[in-house]
Amino acid sequence: FTETWRHGDSFYDKILRNNGGKQEGGLHTLCLLDIKVHELDFDEMIQTGKPVYLPPTFMKASLAASQLLEIEERRQDGACSPDRPAIALARVGAEDQVIVSGSLERLSKDDVDERLGAPLHSLIVCGELHDLEREFFEHFHIDKDKEN
Repeated sequence: FTETWRHGDSFYDKILRNNGGKQEGGLHTLCLLDIKVHELDFDEMIQTGKPVYLPPTFMKASLAASQLLEIEERRQDGACSPDRPAIALARVGAEDQVIVSGSLERLSKDDVDERLGAPLHSLIVCGELHDLEREFFEHFHIDKDKEN
């Protein structure tokens, strides 16, 4: 997605296939978010005649959730409804890993990225939650501290 190009949504079809477009149910989908490293800066390259590379960029979980909601609004297939449970993760497997859960709508807010911190981020779009998974989901809910 860029400001002028918003048509790429083939990844949405994978989520739709996994959860069957049901409001609840189906399989979970792990979304590994975009990483851009060693990308050429064509404008700079034209001016200098030398290969110049842009700084690395890493997609954040809130942007991924926002894009899924935007596609859902356009397509209306039910795969990524605003209240669809989702889990945002950062630096999985590292000592400083962070996990937060909430609805796709809630995880599309900017404060999610502040909670997650540095990249790499991933997003799980949940399907049907088993009782143990529901406990996990509630334990890591982003607004859990606000409710108590």
